[in-house]
Amino acid sequence: MLMPRHINNIKNDGYWRRRQILKMSAHFYGRAQNCFSIAIRRVQRALQYVVVGRRLNKIHHKTTWEGRITAACQELGNIPEGSPVMLESLARSQVLLNRQSLANLAIWEPRTFKAINAIAADKVKKEKIHPNIGPLPTSIKGDLP
Repeated sequence: MLMPRHINNIKNDGYWRRRQILKMSAHFYGRAQNCFSIAIRRVQRALQYVVVGRRLNKIHHKTTWEGRITAACQELGNIPEGSPVMLESLARSQVLLNRQSLANLAIWEPRTFKAINAIAADKVKKEKIHPNIGPLPTSIKGDLP
């Protein structure tokens, strides 16, 4: 007769549940490290902070990439408006590069970024893409500032 490896279900076993919580609280200070009733509250709060932190991390990376792209565009002078206009003009030129790859090109491969910026600037001049409103309607004559 063969015996099963795990007699009890690990998820419902109180010992393993406590052990899991205390392992997650091992780096806390004071009684939150080894007192289960305090540790479980601190661990739950920490896990909530982790969820919020993931979203904030995405926002932080996006703003960093946009800042780098805008700085590189303004340095080259072709597209002084910066990142939004460049991304829109590249999309219309069917150059499919995301913010992260453009920011990396701006930092590590400036000649490649300069060529991509020239493509975007050409598209901006042809279609007159404005940073807030997109292309100008055909009934308006003249250039916007």
